[in-house]
Amino acid sequence: MDLMSIKDPSFLKGLSTSELEMLSGDIRNFLIERLSSTGGHIGPNLGVVELTIALHKCFDSPKDKILWDVGHQSYVHKILTGRASQFDTLRQYKGLCGFPKMAESEHDVWETGHSSTSLSAAMGMAIARDLKKENSYVIPVIGDGALTGGMALEALNHIGHEKKNMIVILNDNEMSIAPNVGALHNVLGRLRTAGKYQWAKDELEYLLKKIPAVGGKLAATAERVKDSLKYLFVSGVFFEELGFTYLGPVDGHDYENLFENLSYAKKTEGPVLLHVITKKGKGYQPAENDTVGTWHGTGPYKMETGDFVKPVNPPPAWSKLVSETVRKLARKDERIVAITPAMPVGSKLEGFASEFPERMYDVGIAEQHAATVAAGLATQKMKPFLAIYSTFLQRAYDQVLHDICRQNLNVFIGIDRAGLVGSDGETHQGVFDIAFLRHMPNLVLMMPKDENEGQHMVYTATQYDAGPIAMRFPRGNGLGVTMDENLKTIPIGTWEVLKKGHDAAILTFGTTIPMAMEAANVLEKQGYSIKVINARFIKPLDEKMLLELFKENIPIFTIEEAVLQGGFGSSVLEFAQEKGFHHLEIDRMGIPDQFIEHGSVDELLEEIGMTTNDVVIRINKLARKKQKRA
Repeated sequence: MDLMSIKDPSFLKGLSTSELEMLSGDIRNFLIERLSSTGGHIGPNLGVVELTIALHKCFDSPKDKILWDVGHQSYVHKILTGRASQFDTLRQYKGLCGFPKMAESEHDVWETGHSSTSLSAAMGMAIARDLKKENSYVIPVIGDGALTGGMALEALNHIGHEKKNMIVILNDNEMSIAPNVGALHNVLGRLRTAGKYQWAKDELEYLLKKIPAVGGKLAATAERVKDSLKYLFVSGVFFEELGFTYLGPVDGHDYENLFENLSYAKKTEGPVLLHVITKKGKGYQPAENDTVGTWHGTGPYKMETGDFVKPVNPPPAWSKLVSETVRKLARKDERIVAITPAMPVGSKLEGFASEFPERMYDVGIAEQHAATVAAGLATQKMKPFLAIYSTFLQRAYDQVLHDICRQNLNVFIGIDRAGLVGSDGETHQGVFDIAFLRHMPNLVLMMPKDENEGQHMVYTATQYDAGPIAMRFPRGNGLGVTMDENLKTIPIGTWEVLKKGHDAAILTFGTTIPMAMEAANVLEKQGYSIKVINARFIKPLDEKMLLELFKENIPIFTIEEAVLQGGFGSSVLEFAQEKGFHHLEIDRMGIPDQFIEHGSVDELLEEIGMTTNDVVIRINKLARKKQKRA
C-alpha cells in the first residue's frame, strides 16, 4: 500500500483482515527502512503495528481519544494519521517530532515524553466528556513498564473508584527501555501464562446462575463458590479488585483476537483493562532478539545487518565514564550502592550490575521512590549513587528537597543528559535542573569541563560526607582528553582560571567551555584580553574568586546550557547585589524562557543565539559600554 497517500485512519474501516495484515507488513518495512537513516524508537513501534491499526479501525479518532503513554510508540499512529511523508525528517530540526505533538495533528490528543501520565490524563478527559454529556471513548495505551510508575497506580485507583467508562490498553511486551522489574511485573508474568480470563469467568457465572436459588443459604453458597473460584483464575484479580473489568491476555499481533476483545470492551460499562501481549521489535530480527533494551531507541543503523552506524574510536561516553568510575571506586568501598529508575542501559550500569549484583538496584519507572531509597540508604551510612537523567529528575523534585536535602544526607546524584539533548526534543532537554536544584539548602552542584575532571568529580562526590552532592554531565561522548591514572578530590566550591585576561571575564562550565575559549581567542585578535573561568561548582559559588573579579571592575559574561531563570547567571547577579557591587556590567547567556524542540544541539544553539559568534558580539557590546562609562 502507498503509505504516503494516507490522509486519516478512516480508510481502515473497509479493509479485510488479510488486507490489514498486508498493511502491517508495509508499515514494518517502511519503519525499518526510514529509521535506519534517522534513528528513533524502532523497537516499541514495530511491536504495536497491529494494535495501532486495530485501535484506529475500531474507534473514530479524534472523536475517540487515543492516548499514547510515553509516546515513543506513536510512529504507526502518525503514519495512519497522514504523516508518512514527513518521516525523512523524524526527530530532526523543524521536522517530525518523535513523540505525539498536538501542533502536528488533531489525532494527537495528549503530548508526552515521560511515562505513566496517560491514565491520569485519560481520567480528566473522561470526566470532561461526562460533564459535557458527550458520547465518545477514551482509550489510553500504557506499557507494562509505565504501569510501575506511581502516578499510573494512583490513576488506576481513582479510575476504579469513579467507575468512569474507559478502555485501558495494557501493552505488555515485558520491557520498557530495559527489562522490567518489580512485583507488578511478576503479576503480569502470571497473567501472560494463565490464558484467557474473562471468557472463563463469564462461563463460570453462567453455570452458577443455573443453580436453583432454594433459600438464602444455597444462594449465598453459590456466591462464595464464585468468589473462591475467581481467585483460581489468577489473571485479572489484581485489576478486578481495583474496579476494572479485565480482558485478556490477548495476542497483540492477531487481528481477530484484538477485534473480538475490543468489541467486548466497547460494550462493557465502567472501566475496562484489555491486556495485550506484544513482541517488541517484531518483524526485524535484530530488534526482536534484543533482551537488554539496545533497540528501544537507536541512532542510524545498517538495515541489512542491524549494525549501528557509529564513529570510529570515539572518546568515552559520559554515562560510561561516570558509571565505570563509580564501579572502580566500589571495589574499594563496599558502602557504594547504585540505584536507577529503569535506566541501567542508558546510564551504562550494566558493568556495575554484573560485578556487584547485590549492590545494584533498578527500581523501575519510579523516580520518586529511587530518590527516597537513596535517602534511606544514606541514613545507614551507605554511599548511594543515584543515576538519573536530568529530565527524569524533575519527577523527584520533592524527594530530593524533602527527603535528601532537608535531612542533609550523603547521596551522590549523577545527573545524566544535562543540557540540550537534541533529537528527543522538549520533553527530554535537560535544562531545568540547575534552576530547580540551586535553591535547595545543603546541596552541592557541579559540572566538569571534560572527562578527566569528570572522573575526579566522581571521586570527590564519593569522598564527600557533608551532605548531598550532584554532578551534571551531558549526553554523548567526552572530548578525548588524557586521563589521570590517580584520582583526586577537588576542593568544594573552587573554580579555575583557564585563560587570563583583564578586559572582561567569561564564567561558564561543562559543555560551553570550548565555546567560551574559542570566543576569547577571537576577541583577542580584535584587541581584547578575556579571562575565562571554569565555574565548575555551580553551587556553592567560588565567592573568593568572584569577589576578586568584582573588584577588578570588568564586565562579566556568564554562559550556561540551562534555563536563565533561576540559573547560574542569576546566582552571580544575586551575589553581586548582596555584596554591594550594583554597578557591575553582568550579562547572561542561556536557554530563554521557552521549551526547546528537537534538532541537533548545534542547530538548537544557533536558533537561541548561543554560538561563539553570539558570545563575541555580546562581549564586544559589554566592553564598549565599559569604555564609554570610563
